[in-house]
Amino acid sequence: NSSFVDGKMIFLQGSPEMHEEKGIKIGRLSGIVAHYVPSYLQKNRLPSWETNCIDDWETKVESIIDETLNEDMRLISGIPSWLLMYFERVHERTGKRMKEVWPNFSLMVIGGVAFEPYRKKFENLIGGKVAIVETYPASEGFIAFQDEPESNELLLLTDNGIYYEFIPVDEYFDETHRRLSLADVEVGVNYALVMHTNAGLWGYGIGDTVQFTSLNPPRLIVSGRIKHFTSAFGEHVIGSEVEYAMREVLGMHDSARMIEFHVAPQVNPESGLPYHEWFVEFDQEPDDLKTFELQLDEQMQQKNIYYKDLIIGKVLRPLVVRKLQKDAFKKYMQSIGKLGGQNKVPRLSNDRSVGDKLKQYEI
Repeated sequence: NSSFVDGKMIFLQGSPEMHEEKGIKIGRLSGIVAHYVPSYLQKNRLPSWETNCIDDWETKVESIIDETLNEDMRLISGIPSWLLMYFERVHERTGKRMKEVWPNFSLMVIGGVAFEPYRKKFENLIGGKVAIVETYPASEGFIAFQDEPESNELLLLTDNGIYYEFIPVDEYFDETHRRLSLADVEVGVNYALVMHTNAGLWGYGIGDTVQFTSLNPPRLIVSGRIKHFTSAFGEHVIGSEVEYAMREVLGMHDSARMIEFHVAPQVNPESGLPYHEWFVEFDQEPDDLKTFELQLDEQMQQKNIYYKDLIIGKVLRPLVVRKLQKDAFKKYMQSIGKLGGQNKVPRLSNDRSVGDKLKQYEI
């Protein structure tokens, strides 16, 4: 359905302004992309260049709303967490859902973080059917995209100047580990992605983990970040596992909607056994938070055998959910100078660097 080209479209991105260092132009990936939008899409593209160049994210979002609110918006694109902020601000101004504001809004293109934990919140804000296409872009190259409408699997781009290798996650931190070619990977195994590109990268670990769902053609899901993990007790918990657990439990509670979350180990509690601490900002709380918490722990035990063994062996006690006040994650990102653009909140960490800062927003 190509009707979206007949209306307005937007990509929430960083500033397109660039500066030179030693003769090389440097800028933010999402802003650089603005220079390469095909000409046939330019005439219907928003926001204006001036608005795109605003550095302060909150000011920028308000200016974007000013420019888009009364337009025939059909395609809206960006990282889910910042699209969410945009939609919420539109809702605050109008009191309407997105399909009421823009009846022809038909396509949302997303990438950067796993979408599933956000899905219920988006469905509520949009209030109607919109096609969603996921992409897998990175500063190092465009890696994969969703090529089947009803599947969240991404088709790996193998003819775009990138050669890939894959390190089994279980071996990643070993002194000697295998680096497999695409011909040697298996379905269902978590791999750390390594890239060689015609831009000059060689044997570069991008930091992401992927899992193949199909080999011919090669389709995958992004399962997490190799540097975003929790293993303070040897549990080896990764991003895809906490996102799976959150998604499953949200599905058990019709009333619950989540905005963002972060998991950190609590190694030295004031009393009792150590535990995993989940900092959660709810848009709408579950009716029974204690049941929600227990079910979340059950899902984690099902998904990660090491975590289950630590719970059964009384090394850890079941996880604890900390409710955070409204806009907690926005305030945190603002405090570290990373509000908006392509910046992402890490879903989990092996230390307390994020968790301790989020503690101040606990309800």
